[in-house]
Amino acid sequence: MTDERGRRKTRVGVVVSDAREKSVTVAIPSSFKHPRYDKIVRRTTKFHAHDEANDAKVGDTVRIMETRPISSQKRWRVVEIVERAR
Repeated sequence: MTDERGRRKTRVGVVVSDAREKSVTVAIPSSFKHPRYDKIVRRTTKFHAHDEANDAKVGDTVRIMETRPISSQKRWRVVEIVERAR
């Protein structure tokens, strides 16, 4: 039996909003091929993430990790800033 605690989901996305205190909204794009029409469909999912240092700004590429519920919407936290916006 493996330890489940060490297997938290991580995602990489772009910060689209930093208007709230210690919170950011991260957009994560995904694409898949439609089963019937064979067209590539692009979708974007937004996650609300906790940013304790209040360091991430709009346009930054960040890595977020799944965590315990912090508020009614926040279930993710910013682990690192992969790339700063220009």
